[in-house]
Amino acid sequence: QVQVVESGGGSVQAGGSLRLSCAASGYTPSSNCMGWFRQAPGKEREGVAVIAIDGRTTYVDSVKGRFTISKDNAKNTLYLQMNGLKPEDTAMYYCAAEGRLCYYRQYAFLASAFPYWGQGTQVTVSS
Repeated sequence: QVQVVESGGGSVQAGGSLRLSCAASGYTPSSNCMGWFRQAPGKEREGVAVIAIDGRTTYVDSVKGRFTISKDNAKNTLYLQMNGLKPEDTAMYYCAAEGRLCYYRQYAFLASAFPYWGQGTQVTVSS
């Protein structure tokens, strides 16, 4: 019943921008986090950005100043604005919902704390 659907991925040149969207439905929202994770071929999945219900955000160091996570509560939709894209940003990007440990900064990117996941949207950045 739960659906988490990402969109907005694509192929761009270095320095370009993309805006990812995530529509989540089929569950009763709590006060927990939503976030974005990514995984490149041959690399482990890593957290990119998370946002708590009170608006607090956490970013991985490599995207600070370039990416912005936000949420439209009226639409129950999560966004990731990605500017100044670099080839190393190339990955499959996944939306995750209902994270349980969002108020513990050290556990913000603990993937196992998020029960709901989308299928991913591909982002490819060429040099």
